[in-house]
Amino acid sequence: MERRTFIKSSTKAIAASTLVSSVPFYIMASKPKLSETILGHGNFKYRLELEWGNLNPKNHPVKNCHEMVMDKKGRLFMLTDHVKNNILIYDKSGKLLDNWTLKLPGGHGLTLHDEGDDEYLYITDPNLGKVIKTTLTGTIVKTFDSPKDNGAYKSNMHFRPTETAIGPNGDVYIADGYGSQFILQYDAKGNFIRKFGGDSFLQEAKFKQAHGVALDTRDPNNPTLLCSARIKNAFKRFTLNGKFIETYYLPGAYVSRPVINGDNLYSGVCFGMEEGNYNMKMNRGFVTILDKNHKVVSNPGGTKPKYKNGKLKIMYQDAPIFKHCHDVCVDNDKNLYVCQWNAGNVYPYKLHRV
Repeated sequence: MERRTFIKSSTKAIAASTLVSSVPFYIMASKPKLSETILGHGNFKYRLELEWGNLNPKNHPVKNCHEMVMDKKGRLFMLTDHVKNNILIYDKSGKLLDNWTLKLPGGHGLTLHDEGDDEYLYITDPNLGKVIKTTLTGTIVKTFDSPKDNGAYKSNMHFRPTETAIGPNGDVYIADGYGSQFILQYDAKGNFIRKFGGDSFLQEAKFKQAHGVALDTRDPNNPTLLCSARIKNAFKRFTLNGKFIETYYLPGAYVSRPVINGDNLYSGVCFGMEEGNYNMKMNRGFVTILDKNHKVVSNPGGTKPKYKNGKLKIMYQDAPIFKHCHDVCVDNDKNLYVCQWNAGNVYPYKLHRV
């Protein structure tokens, strides 16, 4: 090679190398950076990808990554309470596909529902006391009445909705998890039907922080509702008409909403305990997974579930990977995407199924 050609080629190579090294990691296409540490237990083990959802915070900032759902196209819709972009839409590799905002200061609950003609999002904002239905592109289709406006609540009762679930007939169930602790049932047109639950530490059919609600169709002949009672470390099952059925006690786990996928139930644990101290602790999150028999089978980021004489022993955070796991989304490869609250503005993490 002639000296002039060699110098020219070398200069190009150095320039290209400098350009690549100056490109931020959230733009570069590269292989996932997976932790060598295996999280979880039994048949539910994962490798962690911390940087999966990272974006340029100047362009796409987040405050709290509250919840995530996946549509029929495999797109992941993530709700944050940053007014600049309430919704971030990712593909499964972590690439940002789109974003939009309704300028909600407290975007919290995100439910996806396929209504035949299209899929829709149901979004709650406890700060504004709002529940809205939108298209996947952010057009508002419906706003649900406050229970104060339809007579379901007295004027001195608080309404701070945290989650929704859609019944088989289109009825909408709204969890008032930061308010008066009821599950409110509306028909598909938005007419109020009933409320059930309420606020009590001692009464089993009532809640302390009815944070989440989900339709459970694992028994197709008997669909029911699963509701979070986060401060009680429990999920509670109800009929679609609001009759209490049973409680699943998860000692040590301040669970967020229940997420049903296949035969299993997944949930983010937003707070936890530490051994010898049974008070709720900040920065103690992990993920918990239950099988179809309501038995905990894995705790990614938490201690291995142990049963003694059929009773579940108290569970703790095992490693300081997560702070407050607010939601879990499961893709069609059974990988998990974990959204966190009050975790220093971090983007979602991905757990790759081993």
